[in-house]
Amino acid sequence: MNILLWVLQILGAFLYGSSGVMKVFMFDKISYDVPSFGAMPREAWMTLGIVELVCTVGLIVPDAFHWLPWLTILAAVVLAVESLVFIGVHVKYRETTPTILSGVLGLLMVFIAYGRMVLNPVL
Repeated sequence: MNILLWVLQILGAFLYGSSGVMKVFMFDKISYDVPSFGAMPREAWMTLGIVELVCTVGLIVPDAFHWLPWLTILAAVVLAVESLVFIGVHVKYRETTPTILSGVLGLLMVFIAYGRMVLNPVL
């Protein structure tokens, strides 16, 4: 179970890290073709991107170094909640693919949080 959770944490960190980089550093380029990016101001999207980047580090570093490993759980929970927000935004704009992707990523984060709390506790 530990190996599966690590693989999922690394996958999640890669996906959320990529998303965070795009929101923070490439917002103008990616927002052009995506109607839902108009749902919130640019500053809000950039803040969410920064949260994603911080949580990306939180998914890996605390657990890897056995330093405050509960931060890994917190990062996964924050990203799961963020996914719920994105699902709402994408549903409002009738964007099917991003809605499904946000749902899958949210469930992935819920599984990681559950896995690190119950299945293979880090605490």
